[in-house]
Amino acid sequence: MDFKEPITLEGKQKIDNELDQLIKVDREEIKVKIQEARELGDLKENAEYHSAKEKQSILEGRIAYLQGIVANCNVIDTSKIQGQDKVVFGATVLLHDEEKDKEIEYKIVGHEESDNRHGKISYKSPLGKALIGKEEGDTIVVRAPKGDLEYEILEVKYE
Repeated sequence: MDFKEPITLEGKQKIDNELDQLIKVDREEIKVKIQEARELGDLKENAEYHSAKEKQSILEGRIAYLQGIVANCNVIDTSKIQGQDKVVFGATVLLHDEEKDKEIEYKIVGHEESDNRHGKISYKSPLGKALIGKEEGDTIVVRAPKGDLEYEILEVKYE
């Protein structure tokens, strides 16, 4: 049985929207640019043609990459998780950073949708791994390059 990478419903919709934009809009724009560049004549020394072909290559690579993610993902609707006391995939966790004496909130998501700046961490990250299976009130220690970081779990919720 193949392992399918978990992804939140929100993350899947974001990827689907990007794919839709790339395929229906960007791909068509590149086709037009390539056709216009071909009409300019000699392709060997045609900078517009080579630039458009390079952009097309990058675009097609991105489309293939996103399609691979969609084909190998398991969508988890976190709004349907109820009555769960432990931290599992999709949980939004409010933590107290012991060292900085401040509260921070993270949502545990799939690797492809993680974005630390927006409070989304991968379940594969050191912090994500440390949080999985814990409950409100637990204290966790995360080993980081700059030393051990200690957090207390204040709240676990599913949105």
